[in-house]
Amino acid sequence: MHREILRRLLENYYPTDVNEIESKSRMLNFLNSYENCFERALSVGHFTGSAWIENHDGTKFLLTLHKKIGLWLQLGGHADGCEDLCQVAMKEAREESGLQNLELVSNDVFDVDVHLIEAYKGIPPHYHYDVRFLLRTPDDDDAIKISEESSDLKWFSELPSDLSGFGRDAPRMFKKWKERKAKIIRV
Repeated sequence: MHREILRRLLENYYPTDVNEIESKSRMLNFLNSYENCFERALSVGHFTGSAWIENHDGTKFLLTLHKKIGLWLQLGGHADGCEDLCQVAMKEAREESGLQNLELVSNDVFDVDVHLIEAYKGIPPHYHYDVRFLLRTPDDDDAIKISEESSDLKWFSELPSDLSGFGRDAPRMFKKWKERKAKIIRV
């Protein structure tokens, strides 16, 4: 059932750049080609779920300084067999941020990306098919706790001019987030 929901979510998703166009196409092909595409054991790659988290009043967003990768990224992780990637994003966001009262801002996909994960501790290189959702916390901005997977966890209101320490998709997600906020203000 959730596989069909993901298929519809992806089919209805409108990419915002060339990378997302390619990622969406690759995701749909991957979903159709591998029955076990949600399993970490699939050595060529697997689906992951991530979250762009905004604070209670929508003025800040939360990123983690990923311990293994050393970049500021959105929170998220492996599906480990769960076909409901929104639930995966929620679960991972809770575990990695300490925020327990997260809400889904929209049922739609927020962002998509397929990226290569380099070989690490005997695990061969493989792809993450990352589906991202927009979440919000109704709680105070400072109620976060750094997890074992992070070196740091921080609320941002803007991205810095030097993006060398940030994931390659951070500018795109930030732009989407800002544009969404601008639309809400105009309405």
